[in-house]
Amino acid sequence: MRSPRLFSNPVDEPPTLPWRSRRKQRGWRRQLRYLYYRFIRLRGSSEAIARGLAAGVFAGCFPLFGLQTLMGIALAAIFRGNKLVAAAGTWISNPFTYVPLYAFNFHIGRQILGLELEITEGLSLNSWDAFMDTSGDFMASLFVGSLTLGAIASLCSYGIGLWLVRHLRRLRQVRLRRRHHHHR
Repeated sequence: MRSPRLFSNPVDEPPTLPWRSRRKQRGWRRQLRYLYYRFIRLRGSSEAIARGLAAGVFAGCFPLFGLQTLMGIALAAIFRGNKLVAAAGTWISNPFTYVPLYAFNFHIGRQILGLELEITEGLSLNSWDAFMDTSGDFMASLFVGSLTLGAIASLCSYGIGLWLVRHLRRLRQVRLRRRHHHHR
């Protein structure tokens, strides 16, 4: 039994990348293209999509692991935003950004509240009472910082999201018009 040929023509040269690497690379590009088209074809007004993004980003700034998506969707429902985009927007906090995001939120909250608390203070306390006293200040700092950064980030993401959706939809309309004129 003959083994199948690797290349369709014996004169063909082998690809520069191994087959699996090319497939992975093509897979990433294909996935990004798919997400791009899903994004520009989202139903709803540009404003509703931007409100959904803002709601998700706001919720993502809070250290409510497991509840951020629910919070983002709930806020999107309240503000009549796109719930799918809100769920995606919560991924502003992810395993790569948790530590820097929440450390920054803590720092901002501490500055606003005027506390002299350090992040590591709660970890080195020996008594339960001292821990509880410090943890209250810690949580207050983190909450106020998350609220502040969430408000700023959601306003920025609303503006950027609104511009991006409008821009991408305009580009899509231009492409569709060009394609329509070529087929006449």
